[in-house]
Amino acid sequence: MRGNQTVRDMVLSMAVIGVVVAGIYFFVPHDDSLDPVKPVDYTVELDTARRAAPYPLAAPEGLPSTWRATSVSYKGDSPDGAAWHLGFLDPRDEYVAVEQSDGTPSKFVTRVSHGAEKTGGTQRVGDETWDRYEGPKYDALVREERGVTTVVTGTAAYPQLAKMAAALTTS
Repeated sequence: MRGNQTVRDMVLSMAVIGVVVAGIYFFVPHDDSLDPVKPVDYTVELDTARRAAPYPLAAPEGLPSTWRATSVSYKGDSPDGAAWHLGFLDPRDEYVAVEQSDGTPSKFVTRVSHGAEKTGGTQRVGDETWDRYEGPKYDALVREERGVTTVVTGTAAYPQLAKMAAALTTS
């Protein structure tokens, strides 16, 4: 008899909790149509990092406002050397990141591209040739030059990665 009361009490407690949760859901205002992405202004971080970095930092210029910056960081003492990161969502809400480092290129590319591997193919972007990488999570365009590796990577397709790469400037 005592076992039945315990199960009954548990079911009643769960019902009360369910009513409270439903009440909170229905009576607390929320707007599912609002965009949960909070764009960031990266200009201050870019200016500060450009003064500290041992190589010219790349950032896009001239992208439409439909490209939204979502994350920015500079670490002068990361395991990858001096590492610059700038993350975006493209107009289709696909992720695109600009990553740079003066550390070991192979380790850096593997880490920021989540294991993408060199395809052997290249892609022309303006006057520059970028190596193409493909991976299970991210694809990437990679360029190595004078002590710095630049990676444009993310879930976006190669044409979007190339748009970001074309917009990059070190000025």
